[in-house]
Amino acid sequence: MMKRDDILRLDDAQLSACCKLEFYKDSGPGGQKRNKTSSAARVTLPEFGISATDCTERSQVRNRANALKKLRVTLALTVRETPAVPPERLECSLTHADYPLYLAHLLDVYSENNWDFKAAAAVLGISATAFVKKLYKDPVVWQMVLKELTARNLPLPKPPK
Repeated sequence: MMKRDDILRLDDAQLSACCKLEFYKDSGPGGQKRNKTSSAARVTLPEFGISATDCTERSQVRNRANALKKLRVTLALTVRETPAVPPERLECSLTHADYPLYLAHLLDVYSENNWDFKAAAAVLGISATAFVKKLYKDPVVWQMVLKELTARNLPLPKPPK
């Protein structure tokens, strides 16, 4: 079984080889072509029991690539590894190929510090406000953090301005 970080470092071809791929017909943009071809993609990573789908494009190849991106982010959001390894760098664009790995490490540090954003920020050597901003910049991550904190009855950080 591969570790989460090893999977997040794989390119699309290597990750596809680890996944169960399904292509099917789905509704959405693309007109009649959508009803004639199986362009929607579902990728499943059986080792971790997670999957992702995409049907935003008319191209099966692009939908598979988009689904693989979503799968990486889902893996980063759901699988924690300990001991936490801080991200190699403190900044990473949401669109960068390394973003899922960066996010996974950021959330590992947060989780290992019992979801205390001040303690996690101290481990990273940044201010608590800077740490909250990193979480807030991705709406999916912010919602996951709020859900986690609410479930644990922990105080919610104020959204940055």
